[in-house]
Amino acid sequence: MSELFDSYRSNYREVVQSSIDFSGLPHSFFMRAKADLLRELITRRLGPRKPSMLDIGCGVGSFHPFLKGMVDGLSGLDVSSASLAQARVDNCGVDYRAFDGRNFPFDDASFDLATAICVLHHVPPAEWVHFMNEMRRVVRRGGLVCVIEHNPLNPLTRLAVARCEFDRDAILLGAGKVQKLMAASGLHEIGARFFLLLPSEAKLVRRVEDALGNVPLGAQYAAFGTV
Repeated sequence: MSELFDSYRSNYREVVQSSIDFSGLPHSFFMRAKADLLRELITRRLGPRKPSMLDIGCGVGSFHPFLKGMVDGLSGLDVSSASLAQARVDNCGVDYRAFDGRNFPFDDASFDLATAICVLHHVPPAEWVHFMNEMRRVVRRGGLVCVIEHNPLNPLTRLAVARCEFDRDAILLGAGKVQKLMAASGLHEIGARFFLLLPSEAKLVRRVEDALGNVPLGAQYAAFGTV
């Protein structure tokens, strides 16, 4: 897996953009949508204080500019050392670390928030339970674990995944499966929110989509639980 993503360190954004060109929207739109959802979750679940955050499977760090002003301390993990080298060039002030894809190199209860954004579908199913246990382990009591994933119920999501060069190994898992993994790891107050049902930058469309967050047809979803 590390060799696969090492090879995309310099053109990761272009490869992702080519897989979603049919939407007519830039990759940044989808990044902002994730950041907006995460901001809402932080406010609702963690309160006004800015949390410390661990982003697992962060790649080249393309999501991290969208987190400015949202978190107080950011760390990123990835199996690809080459991707992390690019992330360090692009993002100052982030603690980037390589790991073996299994065990997170942090002490218990090190963060207020742990995220895995479009990562779990690359993890072998036999490792899903351990991966979720590791996410829970590094988060403090009262903190939040959040997994953002592709929704296999959305046909356009399946098209985008099929068009993406480095998603050939992807095993998509639904929100219900992720919530079960969270429950098995001991998380509570578990929930899910679907988004990108109506991929448009129009403000009215964005408001309509916000009202449809419980409809399980959005292109992506966030599953979350409290430690």
